[in-house]
Amino acid sequence: MAVFACCGRKGEVVDTMSETLSGETGISADSSHLYPSLDSLVCKDGKVRNGQFFSTLLTSLGLSASEAYNLTQSCGDVFDVRTLRVGNTYKACYSGQTLQYLIYDRDRTSQIIFKCQPPYETSVYEKPVTVEHRYADVTISNSLWVDMTNAGVSPNLILSLSDIYAWTVDFFGLQKGDRFRVLYEEKICDNEVIAVDTVRYAVFTHNGADYPAVMYNQKDGGNIYWNEKGESMRKAFLKAPLKYSRISSGFSHARRHPVTRKVQPHYGVDYAAPTGTPVMTIGDGVVTSVKYEGAGGNTVRIKHNSVYSTAYLHLSKYAKGLKVGQRVRQGDVIGYVGSTGRSTGPHLDFRVWKNGSPVNPLKMDSPPAEPLKGEHKAAFEGTSEKYKAQIDTIQAHTMVKSLFELL
Repeated sequence: MAVFACCGRKGEVVDTMSETLSGETGISADSSHLYPSLDSLVCKDGKVRNGQFFSTLLTSLGLSASEAYNLTQSCGDVFDVRTLRVGNTYKACYSGQTLQYLIYDRDRTSQIIFKCQPPYETSVYEKPVTVEHRYADVTISNSLWVDMTNAGVSPNLILSLSDIYAWTVDFFGLQKGDRFRVLYEEKICDNEVIAVDTVRYAVFTHNGADYPAVMYNQKDGGNIYWNEKGESMRKAFLKAPLKYSRISSGFSHARRHPVTRKVQPHYGVDYAAPTGTPVMTIGDGVVTSVKYEGAGGNTVRIKHNSVYSTAYLHLSKYAKGLKVGQRVRQGDVIGYVGSTGRSTGPHLDFRVWKNGSPVNPLKMDSPPAEPLKGEHKAAFEGTSEKYKAQIDTIQAHTMVKSLFELL
């Protein structure tokens, strides 16, 4: 069933279809038979506290130590009690002073239901999740974030668009009058948007020019977003910033530093290599810093786009003439391996950030930059035309609706 609703001229969101996910997605549309009847019970809400274990949570709610043990044993493979998370909410339901059920919110779409009296039972309740097929049309007048949210668009869509257009659009440099039109899907649970599941088609308009992004999966494990010519929306990063090296230390949230001996995060990958080995930028970008940074030694930082940035630490020296503001291209030499700063020997400490958060360079998604394979061209063009027609239909419907409202 199609439902249309617009939110003004500056920005609009249209619901085009809804569907409840089936079991084959891993989320059951109906597991209500697992949910206990709570009508005759008194339920109290709570949160898992810092330092609280599953057993201590149960005893704090009124079970004896032996009852807590027996209930824990009933969990089996249904629930690993070690995964109890601080801050997660629960509902404790009583008959008089006796705890009958504990309903633990495992995540936003599922609950673990514990029957707290013999015979002890543990089950998983999967909440119904609905997929909303939606269309957003937003013209920038203030900022992308403000205009999108004012139009009723989930902030999750902004993050998805920034990832898809990371190599095309500087999301920090959008101008008044720029426009996004997007066909996408949202997952809804308990009347809340839990995810922007898929962006099917988008068009970014800037200075009168359109920049489409078409989702088409050629099932090769690589890129799935293309421009109208079938060219990848994302340029590939180099696999490594230098050659002839070995990895001496990996990305870690808790590594014992070889110099200070303190356990601390290491948000990079160390490549052992001889002093003087050329270091290359893994992608096109702009140099944002060229300076000595204490423990990091001689460091070069590069902003690749509005999403990704990289840093290259412990350099012996910089590339000749390298300076802040300089645009570099993938593969350009930006420095040479060294051991400056807090270091035990010559190596490159290479770091990557995505949206300001460190990511593991070895596991970073780096789709191929190759164009769409020839055998997929006809199907791709058909998919692109289908999405264009959907937008045309929605816009025509909205225009007709607006005319009727003026009459």
